Amino acid sequence: AYTASREAPRAVDRQSSFDPLPATSPLPLTLSDFTRRVQQDRTQAVRGRTVLLTGFVTPDKGHRDSWYLTRIILNCCAADAQSVKVRVHGAAPPANTWVSVTGTWHPGGTLGTASAAAALDARAVRTIDRPVNGYTDDLPLVPSR
Repeated sequence: AYTASREAPRAVDRQSSFDPLPATSPLPLTLSDFTRRVQQDRTQAVRGRTVLLTGFVTPDKGHRDSWYLTRIILNCCAADAQSVKVRVHGAAPPANTWVSVTGTWHPGGTLGTASAAAALDARAVRTIDRPVNGYTDDLPLVPSR
């Protein structure tokens, strides 16, 4: 959380078209995919959808009612590390805790444009084990019922 809390969220790569989302609920997405869908998908496919995201907790300095779900992505080595963050509205777990968050897009800006906030209204937050490779932005595992 130390490194990620000192770095602004990175811009995700541009994507010109999107495949339709499956009907799965909650819908597992990577933090990068969620951000792309929120800020670039003109069909607004995430509007009203319950999604499942996974990462570790980073404090949102100056905001008591929100925190960041974060992944640090390494492509080669520590020198190219970048953090991907989604603001989560709800009670914050302790910093550095790995969690899965189920929730819906938190309205802010215009969905499908760069003005849209990569933010989530948390419905459920569950503590999880740190992934084997915590330095990738992998899809969250859907808990078995």
